[in-house]
Amino acid sequence: MIRRAEKKDIGSILELLHQVSAVHNSIRPDLFRENTTKYNRDELEALLADDSKPIFVFDDDGVAGYAFCQITEVKNHLLLQDRKNLYIDDICVDECSRGQHIGKALYDFVHNYALSIHCQSITLNVWEGNEPAYSFYRNMGMKVQKTTMETIL
Repeated sequence: MIRRAEKKDIGSILELLHQVSAVHNSIRPDLFRENTTKYNRDELEALLADDSKPIFVFDDDGVAGYAFCQITEVKNHLLLQDRKNLYIDDICVDECSRGQHIGKALYDFVHNYALSIHCQSITLNVWEGNEPAYSFYRNMGMKVQKTTMETIL
């Protein structure tokens, strides 16, 4: 049920990206525009060809969720230890499919994928105010690594 996204999935992924955008806009309308998506069709097509940025979809007779990932690696850095990380750029489960453990299945799949490619960590960002996402990731065993703070002027 979980596989790498393909070109045929782009329409469904765009619909899910709209749902994520709506959540972000509702939390931070000062930052996020209404009725838009993080990526357009051409950008998604390019991402599908980039092995350092795999996109996985939960497909059960249609895409019910996705996980956008980015693999990053630090090597020979003056300050930082060598480290391979899988960054979850975005996980979304269709509003109509929530409560069916699809998010957990996607997270578990990504976790196992990260292990299989020898990552030392998985990271992601959660916007303050997105309590359902924060709670979900805590339930997956994630802990706060750092906090970004701001002053709005």
